[in-house]
Amino acid sequence: MSESPANSPMTAVVCHAPNDYRVERVERPRPGRNELVIRIAACGICASDCKCYAGAKMFWGGASPWVKAPVIPGHEFFGYVEELGEGAAAHFGVSIGERVIAEQIVPCCKCRYCKSGQYWMCEVHNIFGFQREVADGGMAEYMRIPATAIVHKIPLGISLEDAAIIEPLACAIHTVNRGDIQLDDVVVIAGAGPLGLMMTQVAHLKTPKKLVVVDLVDERLALASEYGADVIINRRKDDAIAIVRSITDQYGCDVYIETTGAPAGVPQGLEMIRKLGRFVEFSVFGEQTSVDWSIIGDRKELDLRGAHLGPYCYPIAIDLLARGLVTSKGIVTHGFSLEEWDEAIEVANSLDSIKVLMKPRHKERH
Repeated sequence: MSESPANSPMTAVVCHAPNDYRVERVERPRPGRNELVIRIAACGICASDCKCYAGAKMFWGGASPWVKAPVIPGHEFFGYVEELGEGAAAHFGVSIGERVIAEQIVPCCKCRYCKSGQYWMCEVHNIFGFQREVADGGMAEYMRIPATAIVHKIPLGISLEDAAIIEPLACAIHTVNRGDIQLDDVVVIAGAGPLGLMMTQVAHLKTPKKLVVVDLVDERLALASEYGADVIINRRKDDAIAIVRSITDQYGCDVYIETTGAPAGVPQGLEMIRKLGRFVEFSVFGEQTSVDWSIIGDRKELDLRGAHLGPYCYPIAIDLLARGLVTSKGIVTHGFSLEEWDEAIEVANSLDSIKVLMKPRHKERH
């Protein structure tokens, strides 16, 4: 006789400390009232996961560390509704077996930001995969979705790889929208990692006058070109600032989107952007960066904008993927089982990959 879900263990990656993530057998979650349990189909490894694994201070340091271990990591997940808690079907509008995704943040629904509709800036700020107070993340066979989570259905026509990039794609859409791209703008996207390549596809749909992508890896720049970049620049080989000035009558770009994850991307953008331009900062840095702030005010009067998460953008991401206007092809490069975590994080931390997915090996279902 098979074990019931109540006492059946599952395989998960568990974060205990920097560089101490273990594949363990843990208790399978059960849903409470208005909660779901989903069977994970895939969970991406984000750049923030890599920085967290490496022990970046922004995650572990300070009086209130962002990570509260032990916790199952993973916020780029999607899966199938496996169990419904009491009232959950009506609460979320879902049924057993449907493909769903929950937004990465679990709003508290009580703070000033949540009450005003700005839930992505929730003061409590529980995000799947970093704190266990609300729920663990998606690097496991099963995952509990709490009642205050924001859940979206995924149409069956969307492939596994495309479904797995909905979370970062929503972030990319929000970031591009923050740039307020106009038809006559020259737009620079600094960084051609997974997010930068998704931003390239989304920015291309905005049809700017020129779309420029800057990176250090030729293979990623070639992908950016396929995705609609008009100009690609390898900063190791060419003077990116000089090239951008040459195509803008020496003024500089109108919009600069920083998604390199490297502190050097910030001063590069401040020098590259024109006066009165729009600088959008998306990256999660592993270390501090410093700049001459007088550039922002006295010299250029820049419009400096941050971009955090993907608020109100999940339905847009799902629609763009369903219509084939954005793709994961070329971005999703590797897939590993949970048991292969050590290899997966090593590959994710290298330039051999772009997006790495964790795919649980579920037992045959009867």
